[in-house]
Amino acid sequence: MRRIELSDGAYLELHEGWLPQVDADSAFRALSDEVPWQERAIRIFGREVMQPRLVAWIGDADAAYTYSAVLHEPLPWTSTLSVLRERLARELGLSFNAVLCNLYRDGHDSMGMHSDDEPELGRDPEVASISLGAVRTFVLRHKKGPTFGKLDVPLAHGSLLVMRGTTQRFYRHGIGKLRAPTPPRINLTFRAVQKR
Repeated sequence: MRRIELSDGAYLELHEGWLPQVDADSAFRALSDEVPWQERAIRIFGREVMQPRLVAWIGDADAAYTYSAVLHEPLPWTSTLSVLRERLARELGLSFNAVLCNLYRDGHDSMGMHSDDEPELGRDPEVASISLGAVRTFVLRHKKGPTFGKLDVPLAHGSLLVMRGTTQRFYRHGIGKLRAPTPPRINLTFRAVQKR
């Protein structure tokens, strides 16, 4: 595990090879089939647009979550996601009740710069992000601008990145588009949604 210190009390933990190759391959295949992937609309600057990737919100029955002005009711846990959640709880000491699943079909799919700082997640939420499939670069920028803090981290197949401390309060993160032909990538971001 490599700890990456940021400013303002934010830090990351990067676990390269958290899932060995064979396990990561198996999880990618299983999640491709198990997860009910959807193309969903979000509201940006007052207008509705389709998200540039496929998504699914999975979690406990009471883990509803609102982002981009859309309420997401959780779908039930799949067997593969349940196993991953249990391992994260055991190894990180964090209790997650939901996961946002993202399927980047190719290099054209992306995730805009954002923070996971919705009220349902609490003041300084810790988010565990598992990457499967194609390597994509995780871009992190301080909300005051890149001179206050920036980082680009290629996330490999089977890696685990944990955003801790004040990361969501002071930083935005995203995944940019690529021009080159790119195989699919699945990203799982586990969160703890506070009960309403």
